[in-house]
Amino acid sequence: MKKVNRKRMNDEAGFNVWRSYSDMMSGLLLLFVLIMAVGLMEAQKNYDDKLKEQASRAQTQTELAQTQDELTQREKELQSAQEQLNQRESELEEKTTSLNSLQTTLDDQASQLKKSQQQVSQQESELEKSRQQLAVQESELQSRDDALAQSQKQLDEANALMKSQQEKIDQIVGVKADLIAALNDEFKKQQIAVNIDSQTGAIVLDANVMFDWGESTLTGDGEKVLSQVLPVYCSVLLSDQYADYVAEVIIDGYTDSSGDYLTNLALSQNRAYAVAAYLLSNSGGFLTDAQNKELAQKLTANGRSQSNLVLDQNGNEDAQASRRVEIKFRLKDEEMIAELSRIIADTKNQTAQTDAAAQTDAAAQTDAAAQTDAGAQTDAGTAG
Repeated sequence: MKKVNRKRMNDEAGFNVWRSYSDMMSGLLLLFVLIMAVGLMEAQKNYDDKLKEQASRAQTQTELAQTQDELTQREKELQSAQEQLNQRESELEEKTTSLNSLQTTLDDQASQLKKSQQQVSQQESELEKSRQQLAVQESELQSRDDALAQSQKQLDEANALMKSQQEKIDQIVGVKADLIAALNDEFKKQQIAVNIDSQTGAIVLDANVMFDWGESTLTGDGEKVLSQVLPVYCSVLLSDQYADYVAEVIIDGYTDSSGDYLTNLALSQNRAYAVAAYLLSNSGGFLTDAQNKELAQKLTANGRSQSNLVLDQNGNEDAQASRRVEIKFRLKDEEMIAELSRIIADTKNQTAQTDAAAQTDAAAQTDAAAQTDAGAQTDAGTAG
């Protein structure tokens, strides 16, 4: 009985030892788990803090980059402002120089005025001498009468020549008027509405229809207009009745004043070339071989750029009307007409001067005293 109890006690003591050991190990394991959990939480916190710090640094770098861009922009603006300031200073210097030059000019004019006043005083003293010379000039009137007679003879000859030249001009002008009338009649006959200048015989084509904006290639509408106008115009000019009188067939291109002169010159020249090229390429359909050859010799194409702008009734530029192509002709004798017109005008002036001189001399012969007073007044007016 005692042995059984002792054995049971030994068994219970051994069980208690293992149970205590197990409890101790469980406590250590729990402590280890707690330590690990605390370490993981601390590591997670450090990791989160590091991520936040990196994000903050990235944001800071972005803001620094933006700030740098803004500083660069400000520097550019400051540089532009400095350039404008330098330009303003340069303009101010130029204006200052201009003002100095103007002041110098004013000083020169004041000096010249003083000299002029001195000259007036001198001329007044010379006026008396001129009155004395008039008495001598009266004795020369007779010799001038003889010269006037000779001049009258020459004038009569000039009048006869002028009459002959005027008749020739009238004949040439009549040919031009007949040619313009023939053009009008032919266009009416073909039922084509065009406006022919009654003085020059020129027709104006709207460049806004002929070409696209800023272009020199003919549009479909432009080719259609040329296919109607050019056959009639050239057929009349190169007909047997008028071909011998026509010296030149002219195609002029014009632009408005927008853009610079050289660009507009090239554009107007190319547009004139385009019309001339179309004419030469299609003239075989309405001209004979001889007329085609004559057309090639007489045809010219010119770019006029923005010269000869068309103005409205208020004197302002009509840009749409200024963009145009003009087709016109020149007669062989038009240069001669201009020269003859100049000769006739000179002859008329000479006639008027001769008549005025004759009247002056006649008045001088009939009233020498009155002529003397008039000459004195003329000299006084010149001196003033």
